Amino acid sequence: MPSDVAKFADLELFEHLSEDDRTALAGVVDSMELPGQTTLFRAGDPGESLFVVRKGEVELFIKDTAGQKIVLNVSREGEIFGELALLDHGGRTATAVALVDTELLEMDRDDLLLLFQRTPEAALRLLAAMGAMTRKADELLRTRVSRNANEEVEEQLTPLQRVADWIAWFSGSMPFLLLNLVWFVIWVAINTMPLGLPRFDPYPFGLLTMIVSLEAIFLSCFVLISQNRQAEKDHVRSDIEYDVNIKAELEVAHLHEKTDRLYEEMLQRFARIERHLAGS
Repeated sequence: MPSDVAKFADLELFEHLSEDDRTALAGVVDSMELPGQTTLFRAGDPGESLFVVRKGEVELFIKDTAGQKIVLNVSREGEIFGELALLDHGGRTATAVALVDTELLEMDRDDLLLLFQRTPEAALRLLAAMGAMTRKADELLRTRVSRNANEEVEEQLTPLQRVADWIAWFSGSMPFLLLNLVWFVIWVAINTMPLGLPRFDPYPFGLLTMIVSLEAIFLSCFVLISQNRQAEKDHVRSDIEYDVNIKAELEVAHLHEKTDRLYEEMLQRFARIERHLAGS
C-alpha cells in the first residue's frame, strides 16, 4: 500500500527531499507492518526491493555450514537493509526477522531511481550502508575463524608490557646470569683485593647488597607483569579452544544429520525396490 508522506519526514535517507518530492515518493513507495518474530524473507529467496526501517527492529542473520546462527546486523529506525538483492538481481543473502512490531518502507528499483533523481545524496547514504555491512562482515570473519592466541594478545600490548616481557625473558637467560656473575666478581675483587683501586664498598658489601635487593624487587615486578600477561594469553587460548570445540561439535552433529538422512533415504529406496521386485 502507498505510504503516508509524514513517514518520510524524520528519516535520514529522505531528509534532503522537498515536500513535493516526498509526496511524489510516498505515492509509489509501499509501507508494510510486521508483528514481532515475523520472518520477512529468508536467505536464498528472490529479492527485488530494499527496506527502510520506519520503526522497530529487524535482525539479519545467516547460518553457517554447521547450522549455527550468525547475526549480521540488527537494523533499527532509519537504517536500510536488503539492498544487495535489489542491486545485483540475486537472491537474498540473509534471513530477516522482525524482533518487535516493526514498520517498514519497501522500495523497488524504480522507487530507488526516483529517489536518486530527486536527491543524489541518497545514493551516498546507500553506499555508506553497504560499506558498514561489509565492515561488519569482515569483523565477523576475523573473529569467527580460528584465531592465534599470541596475535590476539600481541595486538593489545602496551609499551610497558613489551618492556616487561623483554626484561622477564632476559632475566631468565644465560647472558643475564653471566653478566651478574662478572659484575659480582669484579665488585668483590675491587673491594677485597689489593689492586691499587679505592675500596668504595668494603666487606660486608652493604652497597652491593642494597643494589642486588633493588634489582631483585624490580625483576620480581617485571616477572609478575609478564606472568599476568601469560595468564591472560592462556585465558584467550582457552576461549579459542572452546570456540574450536564448539565448531567441531556442530560439524559432527551436522554430519550425523546428513548420515541419518541418507540412511532414511536409502531405507525408503530399498523398500521401493523390494515392493517393485515383489510385484513383478
